[in-house]
Amino acid sequence: LKLAAHALFKKLKDEELELLLQAVESRGAWESGCIWAPRGDTRGAKQGLPPQVLLCRLYRWPDLHQSHELKHLCYCAGSWGGCGDLAVLCCNPHHFSRLAVPETPPSPYLKASYGPSWPDEPRHSSAQLLDFSYSGGDWHGKRLCSPLPDTSASWGTIKDGCWCKLAYWEHRTRVGRLYAVHEASVSVFCELPWGSGFCLAQLPAAHRSHAVQRARVKIGRGLLLSRELDGIWAYNRSEHPIFVSSPTLSPPGACRLTVLKVLPGYSAKVFDYEWVGCKAGWWLPGEGPCDPHSIRISFAKGWGPCYSRQFITSCPCWLEVLLNQLR
Repeated sequence: LKLAAHALFKKLKDEELELLLQAVESRGAWESGCIWAPRGDTRGAKQGLPPQVLLCRLYRWPDLHQSHELKHLCYCAGSWGGCGDLAVLCCNPHHFSRLAVPETPPSPYLKASYGPSWPDEPRHSSAQLLDFSYSGGDWHGKRLCSPLPDTSASWGTIKDGCWCKLAYWEHRTRVGRLYAVHEASVSVFCELPWGSGFCLAQLPAAHRSHAVQRARVKIGRGLLLSRELDGIWAYNRSEHPIFVSSPTLSPPGACRLTVLKVLPGYSAKVFDYEWVGCKAGWWLPGEGPCDPHSIRISFAKGWGPCYSRQFITSCPCWLEVLLNQLR
């Protein structure tokens, strides 16, 4: 790639080379602007790589081959034509993520046997259930040992202008208040040199187990949640995997809840708007009802029948995204 890279560098302005240096040296920890490069005509070229693929392959993913493996991050102006010049495109390697897709064949964390799904009749369980109720500007979690509670409170009943609220959990204990999200995207992190968002390091806790402390160290830069035209996307900014589940990740009529592993630098659409309204609820044996308009994300630790952790409430650190309004 040496000749192709040098040819591209010669086409970049000095300020764009400075931006590239900043992005590469910080490994995306510091937000940098778009790096505009001419689209050019790569037909007949030996390398034949678009500028964004070339730089992503050079600085992030050596095994990258095609541009369709990449996704613009929400803050990249190139994703919505912010430059206004169709002859150029953004090639900042840290303005892109790779697309996470379910593995084939499914790994153990994709085969969690949850079901049957969407029961027609209320069900009872002797296991402890988690119920969420909204009161006085905050959410409150309590444990139940009774029939199926109402879990629709997080959807369409809050008229405060936010599109979601974030709840941070350590095992079965929620830590801190809910974080309301009004902007189109939000960063969730423990350590981030520059930026704003939901900083988990600022949430106090009376006692944290060694397992929780070890997991919190792995959160680092965390993740970026963005509300886009086709759904909710999660970008893994940390150096460790995250595990995600939501009803829309499972095929219609499935009796299993899909848990998707998202590697560092990858993005996944974790909630699909087209699915909304198809079903009314989701039942997780051992945990109880799950809000069909919520997303659950575990940091660094997976769960399922092939793990020592059967349920996400056994994971040391996890996030619940309670969606409020769609578009």
